[in-house]
Formats: sequence, C-alpha cells, structure tokens
Amino acid sequence: MASMGLSIDEQKAVDRFRKTVVEPSQSKLVILDFWAEWCGPCKALTPVLEKVAGEYADKGVVLAKINVDEEQFIAAQFQVRSIPTVYAMFQGQPIADLTNARSESQLKAILDQLLAQLPVQGGAGEGAGAPQGPSPEEIAQFVKMGDEALSAGDAQRAASIFAQITEFAEDHAAAHAGLVRALVQLGEVDQARQVMEVIDSDPRLATDPAIAPARSALELAGERVDDGELAALRAAAEGDPANMDAQLAYAEAAFAAGQRDAAADTLLAMIAADREWNEGAARTKLLKIFEATGLEDEWVVGVRRRLSRVLFG
Repeated sequence: MASMGLSIDEQKAVDRFRKTVVEPSQSKLVILDFWAEWCGPCKALTPVLEKVAGEYADKGVVLAKINVDEEQFIAAQFQVRSIPTVYAMFQGQPIADLTNARSESQLKAILDQLLAQLPVQGGAGEGAGAPQGPSPEEIAQFVKMGDEALSAGDAQRAASIFAQITEFAEDHAAAHAGLVRALVQLGEVDQARQVMEVIDSDPRLATDPAIAPARSALELAGERVDDGELAALRAAAEGDPANMDAQLAYAEAAFAAGQRDAAADTLLAMIAADREWNEGAARTKLLKIFEATGLEDEWVVGVRRRLSRVLFG
C-alpha cells in the first residue's frame, strides 16, 4: 500500500495496517475481516471467523479485524462497498475473497485449499514432531477479542474465545481470568469456581495480577440470591433509604443477579449520602465491581464518571 503524499492520519492508518496485517501475512495466512458495530451480518459472522481462526492457529492462520468506521482510509483502499467483506491475505496481498464463506465448513474448505498451495509457516516445523502453537502476538489478539466480546455483553462468545486460548496457552493468566469472568456473567458460577481451582493449583497463575478481576467477579457472584430474596432486599432498601446495611445488601444482591445499573445507582446514592459509612464500604464495593467487570468496560467508564462527580463535583 503506497504511502507517498498521505496525510498524517492516513499514514498512521497505513502503519497500523502494516503492523496488524501486512507484517503477519509475510509468513501467516491472514483472514482480514472488514466490519462495523452496526452491522448485523457482521455480528453473525464474527463467531464463525473467530472459531475457525482459533482452530487453524497452529496451521498459521491469523484473524485481523478492520472496523470500517474507524479505518475508513484502509476500507477505501480495498474498495469495500458492503460489509462484512472478508479477504485472505498472504505476503501483503489479497489472494482470495472469503466473503461468501458464511459457515464453518465453507470457510475451512477454502482455507484448506489455500494452505495446501502456500508456504504458510505453521504446524510442525522442520524436524519437529509436534505442531507449534500460535505466537504470543496472536494469543494477545485473541485475548483482545475475548475482552471486547465481554465488554459488549456477549459472555457466551467471550467464554468460547478464552476457553480456546487456555487450551493452547495453559499458563496465560489473562485468558484464564477472562474465562472465569465470562462464566460468572453466564451464571455458570460452579464452572467458574472449577477454573479458579485450576488457577490456584498453579503458583504462576495464582499470583499473577491479571487474576485479581476474576477473583473479584467470583466473590461478587457468591452474593447471589433467588428472585424472592432479591425482591425482599429491594423492598427493604426502598422502604428505608437511611438504612445503609439494607442498601448495601440490596446492591450486592442486585449486581450478583446481573442488575448492575441498580447496584451502581444504590452504591452511588450511599456514597453521596455518607461516603465514610463503615470505612467507605460502599465505595470499596463499587471499586470491586469495577475490577470484576473490567476497567476498560464502557459501563464501568460511565459509572466511574458518575463516581467522580459524586466525590469531587
């Protein structure tokens, strides 16, 4: 992709594309997916692409996603007129249009044909008896996808992505933590606890700072009650706003039940009323919720702004 005569923003876009697509494609087969947040078909295709890319990672296949709203210049260079548009890239060039491959079987059939014809680096190397796993860069890319799915509220897809990562990167703390958080969001608390037991059995994982959000998520999930108890706690909190113990009990149960807006509203009201109550228990609980949800999550970012207004406004 030529870079002469480009604006600064266009040059930055080219540099990002070179790093995420062109450079990996020198030795890997890159599935290049042009998508957008508002595109329904894109959301349907994304899990297929991610699943197949994960399964073919040891064969040298990498998935790269280009948001057409954020990278309009790159999309224009590829003359993208509709989305999703998907290409197979090798050594910096598009070698196949994968857009019409909407099922796993169709996509795998095309990839198998391409891999049989191209000198893609993947699988067993010369003299090696076992297939090589994905590179640290590729693993980081999958972790990012999992985090994005979790932030978007698609816990099922996030759990699938993180579970695949832990299969070929057993010591990857962020992937294990993401899997626990995704399972908690799905309500699979017992399964999340089993994953945490695996984490705790490995000193390297158990002491990794990346595990802290997963522990917080699991701790908060332990406060879940049935619908009847939740209704009673809500009634008690609404009936006596000055009762801080009742407010905290309801906030904890609401978050564990997936009602995070109600939990945040209650905790923020408590902080506004008496931020020092019980050694700042409401703020401490809210910060733990932030940690469990993920500090980059859009919901967390919004609530943190509200917290700042309560504390400093």
